[in-house]
Amino acid sequence: MQITTERLFTEARTQNGYMPTPVPDATLRALYDLVKWGPTSANCSPARFLFVRTPEARQRLIACVNPGNAQKVREAPVTAVIGMDMAFHDKLPFLFPHTDARSWFAGHEAKIAETAFRNSSLQGGYFILAARALGLDCGPMSGFDAAKMDAAFWAGTTVRTNFICTLGEGDPAKVLPRSPRLPFEEACRLL
Repeated sequence: MQITTERLFTEARTQNGYMPTPVPDATLRALYDLVKWGPTSANCSPARFLFVRTPEARQRLIACVNPGNAQKVREAPVTAVIGMDMAFHDKLPFLFPHTDARSWFAGHEAKIAETAFRNSSLQGGYFILAARALGLDCGPMSGFDAAKMDAAFWAGTTVRTNFICTLGEGDPAKVLPRSPRLPFEEACRLL
């Protein structure tokens, strides 16, 4: 498959339903192996990824999502839970070894929260583009109970849920009409 801007952006669509085609573990590994190279501030890389694939894990996830998202999760071969590690700074001696970047964050809870959210969201964007580049369709969404998600999937860890994203071969019959986007003149300024 040729990777094009159409595949990544203009022809890609948010999915609302999926075909029953499985997503191989090798594809999920290849997905992360692309995502990990996307830049983050101080290479902090706070995103953590759970790939929900089994019927049992899918049921736990469905119990956490809003009713309007349940069928999407039910149909998707995989739903990724993209989390943010609130102790990401403990990995900085390895990830950013040329200075003591850990000290920039340790004990600064507001800075940790802001950095974890911003950079895990950035990594989530890389995740969607990498998935599309590998031929997967995506359905990123919020619409879940964060406290339930954290208890069901991240209990006993320092990770909190940012968003979820269904993955697989999308069902074209369930794609909604394309919504408009703001033109350059409304969204941008040249200074």
